[in-house]
Amino acid sequence: MTQKPLVWDGNDAQNKPLRWDTPGLTWDGFVPATKGNKQMNTRVLLGFANADDHALEERVEAVIKGMTGNAAFPSPPVTMAELQASFTGFSAALGAQQIGGMAATSAKNDARAELIGLLRQLAAYVQKVSDGNMTTLLSSGFEAASSNRAQTPLDQPVIAKVENGNSGQLLVTIKPVAHARTYEVRYALIGAGGTPGPWQGGGLFTSSRAMPVSGLTRGEDYAIGVRAIGGSTGYSDWSDSVTHMCT
Repeated sequence: MTQKPLVWDGNDAQNKPLRWDTPGLTWDGFVPATKGNKQMNTRVLLGFANADDHALEERVEAVIKGMTGNAAFPSPPVTMAELQASFTGFSAALGAQQIGGMAATSAKNDARAELIGLLRQLAAYVQKVSDGNMTTLLSSGFEAASSNRAQTPLDQPVIAKVENGNSGQLLVTIKPVAHARTYEVRYALIGAGGTPGPWQGGGLFTSSRAMPVSGLTRGEDYAIGVRAIGGSTGYSDWSDSVTHMCT
């Protein structure tokens, strides 16, 4: 890129802008110094507010670890003890939701909203104190919002576990894939000799946890695969398949 010459706020006798390299002109001053390596557009990523419950738990754990005893953040608006208490309540409500009904789900949602509210306060504080310093921001446990709008390919999903749900149903959980919009599940009945049959669509899901695949035959083994949707290529590679019996 061509650099623009420095000029002064004035003109010479020919009414041309005064430049620092004008012949016969003595420069009596200094070019203002740049302010280090600050990145003024550095912002805290607020994606945790829309993350699934498991990803939210991981972010809170990272923030508690990053900000505990961190001299860069001496006076947070929320103490780590307060955040830990809210996190403990959310985790308990999340566990109760698995065996509870509508009331348990409502309690979990309330606990989630409280936890996100505390994280938002901390995120605003971290962004202000970091003052554009990426290293300081990341030391808090929060993520930085990327200034690069170019999309990148998605990582290949990894299936964390497959469990039995209701009758004729398997629940598939994967490790969250960064920047994925949705996840697609497929399944295939394992035939004679352990060979998978034709792959069938198992549905699209926005959460990476406990994705239900229903309508299966009890007592049969099924191969399960997952891919992420989004990124620059539209789809990730399919995960390595996992075999599980439906009960």
